[in-house]
Amino acid sequence: MKKLFHIAYDLQHQDTCLLDMYLPDTDASCPVFIFFHGGGLESGNRELSQEFIAPFLSKGIALVSADYRMYPEARFPEFVEDAAKAICYTLDYGKRRNLFREIYVGGTSAGAYLSMMVYFNPHYLGQYGISPDDIKGWIFDAGQPTVHFNILRERGLDTRLVRVDEAAPLYFVDRDKNQAEQSELMFLVSDHDMVNRYEQTKLMLKTMEHFRYDMSKIKFRLMVGHTHCSYSIAGMASGFICGISGIESTHE
Repeated sequence: MKKLFHIAYDLQHQDTCLLDMYLPDTDASCPVFIFFHGGGLESGNRELSQEFIAPFLSKGIALVSADYRMYPEARFPEFVEDAAKAICYTLDYGKRRNLFREIYVGGTSAGAYLSMMVYFNPHYLGQYGISPDDIKGWIFDAGQPTVHFNILRERGLDTRLVRVDEAAPLYFVDRDKNQAEQSELMFLVSDHDMVNRYEQTKLMLKTMEHFRYDMSKIKFRLMVGHTHCSYSIAGMASGFICGISGIESTHE
């Protein structure tokens, strides 16, 4: 394994906008998974345990873990812009070195919210000349498809409110999808998740079906017997990538 740590993907915020790369021992180009951590947009960091890293590298998948600006210093949409910039940086970095043949993006909780915002609102990647569907696959682990509760707090509102506007991934499911170009998508949520997270995730999926997304390219996994993100997504995410990339996967 080759480790590249403390890479600044935004020189204007080089103390915060950092990412780490974990590269498998291979000279061939490989898939890469860009991961955004959770923590309610106010805590957490890009540091990953060996248990999280191992399922990816054992199958020849590179892993990138990125930090982003958070509360109380950040304001919407700065953290979403950071996520898009980290993706763009990784794509460019890999292209210049012929490292990555396929790109996958995802996150847990707040990281899944960021990933959904970047996928469903094409503005964020579009400013770099990238379509969200240029990304091979996206993994959304227990993300909030309505306005994130800490963005509601930023607005001085009750964090329990359900709002759907430009800060909600669900808001941008507003046109029939070009199914031929659609990325592969994976949604995870637990049966004892945060209040309303399961129901909102199902609403997101049903709205996508209503707007003619290709549901055969969308996988939904209900994590029975779990609370919010009380499971590791590493095995499922690496298996999802292997299934799309054609990599032989033996990890359960």
